[in-house]
Amino acid sequence: MDNNNKDLSRRDFIKATGIGTAGLVSAPVLFDDEPAMRTYAQAKSKVIGANDRIRYGFIGQGGMGFKHMTIIKDFTAAENVEVVGICEIFEKRRLASQKRAELTDARAYTDYRKMLEDKDIDVIVIATPDHWHMPMAVEAMEAGKHIYLEKPMTHTLDEAFKIYDTAKRTNRWVQVGSHGCSDPKWHKAREIVKANRLGKVLWAQGSYCRNNPKGEWNYKIEPEATEQQIDWKAWLGSAPKRPFSAERYYRWRKYWDYGNGIIGDLWPHRLHPLMLAMSLNEFPMSASCMGGILCDTDKGYGEPREVADTTMVMVKYASGPMIYLAGSTVNERGVEDLIRGQKADLMFGGGKVQITPERPFVDEIEAKDETPPDSGESHQKHQKNFIDSLRANKAPNCDIELAVRVQAAVSMAEESYRKNKTVFFDPAKRKMRDTPAPSYSLNL
Repeated sequence: MDNNNKDLSRRDFIKATGIGTAGLVSAPVLFDDEPAMRTYAQAKSKVIGANDRIRYGFIGQGGMGFKHMTIIKDFTAAENVEVVGICEIFEKRRLASQKRAELTDARAYTDYRKMLEDKDIDVIVIATPDHWHMPMAVEAMEAGKHIYLEKPMTHTLDEAFKIYDTAKRTNRWVQVGSHGCSDPKWHKAREIVKANRLGKVLWAQGSYCRNNPKGEWNYKIEPEATEQQIDWKAWLGSAPKRPFSAERYYRWRKYWDYGNGIIGDLWPHRLHPLMLAMSLNEFPMSASCMGGILCDTDKGYGEPREVADTTMVMVKYASGPMIYLAGSTVNERGVEDLIRGQKADLMFGGGKVQITPERPFVDEIEAKDETPPDSGESHQKHQKNFIDSLRANKAPNCDIELAVRVQAAVSMAEESYRKNKTVFFDPAKRKMRDTPAPSYSLNL
């Protein structure tokens, strides 16, 4: 990993936010507010060469976890990678994944900590409920592994900084699974924005909308999903204790204890690429989010949800730009992805990258289709990007720097929605607050 990444994370944070050192302390090594996590002998920093086989372990073999495992399995010959371990607490899923990955019983785990002890594993892929992301990622990096982490990065903002600090201290790469970041169109958009072809960038917009009359995330509950087949205590982890619930096991995205609904599951798909394209290398100044449960889609299909089925947010940045996002699980007509500039707009409809001049600037700005020939997103591209980044020892497309800034916006949006008020970010304390932080100027 680049030597610059060996500095303590808070030093990087100060530089990135442009604030002074007052009130900051060294990056923590231990997290006093968390249950004790297993410690590992710090592994030597292994540089993965062009011809080295990259060995993977997977934690969580639900829908996304199984998909990631099959992608890497299918990449075995072409990319010189190997699936060497899977961990799953639901017996039915564990056996199915073990068979697909062609693993022995010794390589199919129920306790992820046992898998982390395998020094041959280079990368851990985490695809679990959000409340497990932080402890698993931190322990995996402490054990010397690089991390592919499903979005959202974490369940809370504090947890995101714990992953950030650990990645910096242990010198490990992290790729968050927002696969739109590996769509070439967003990198082309970034070139256009950096070249000032839109003029001053004002704000961006996007959405992620679905319409499921049977209630979004009301996945089918299999008859095998019983307390005898699922280690319920292990699944709950740090979440509030409660009796076994197959509803919550399958449909956890509906409940605040484990996820954030639209805000955490869907909006990262828009925030990561938009912030990448806009080169927004800063934390949000404020977020205002509203919404609610407007339709009773759970009736007859599942227990009532806690998260919104309709919501929108405005995120403001100190350098000027804003991002507006809409989300719904009861109306699928979305808002067009768009970056607005003073002189021209950058439009992304139909997978394109289209420069459209504003009326007063039609003589100065040429309308032009700038769509790259290989435009399009996929999980395969995103996994391939991480493999390439590991071999080149450089940051992947959705690295820890972008991910922690996006998670700040996600967590602030959730806090704003649940408190029904605008939420602000304090870069000196790395915390949310109810009033503007003194280190930000509102007079832009």
